[in-house]
Amino acid sequence: MKLVVITPEAIDPREPAVLGALFAAGLERCHVRKPFASCEELTTWVRAVPAEFRARLVLHQHHDLVAELALRGCHWRDDAHASLISPADGGLTSRSCHDLATLRAALGRFDSVLVAPIFPSISKPGHGPRADFPPAKISELLATRTVMERHTAVIALGGITAENAPRCADLGFDGVAVLGAVWHAADPVRAFAQLQLSLACHAA
Repeated sequence: MKLVVITPEAIDPREPAVLGALFAAGLERCHVRKPFASCEELTTWVRAVPAEFRARLVLHQHHDLVAELALRGCHWRDDAHASLISPADGGLTSRSCHDLATLRAALGRFDSVLVAPIFPSISKPGHGPRADFPPAKISELLATRTVMERHTAVIALGGITAENAPRCADLGFDGVAVLGAVWHAADPVRAFAQLQLSLACHAA
């Protein structure tokens, strides 16, 4: 199971140091979601991350910086234009999916997709699974993927914790993405380690 971390929307001065520790602890991919940051602010933010780990960053905004700063790839919001764009340098492609039709259309076309919400959100109170997009229906779709469609890693997002992360594996997801479980924790690195352990024990 893949374990992805997403940054908080607001720039937090502790992020570079925490991310350095998370990457050193085994984090393979971080999605950088800074919707209110200018290109200059995001450039400064990225340059504060230890250079050896920048190739693990996926940007949600200011995609031109991916090639300029040698980052991992681009992520697009759940909109009609996402499927029309791909990084010029062949980097990772990712998009958000919030309904079954979008998820179906994305399979086999992107390297990964973030599917949300799966559980009640930690970072967005009141935001949780919708009646028209329940985890059970998502699981049914994942179970019937073709070989080509399985080239797209389907990542669960929304309310993921060390306690419920293994359930995402049972539902058929290829990984989980976390935000609140790490950044709202008193010790983000310890919280990340607990998620790692939970997934590893479930896979054993």
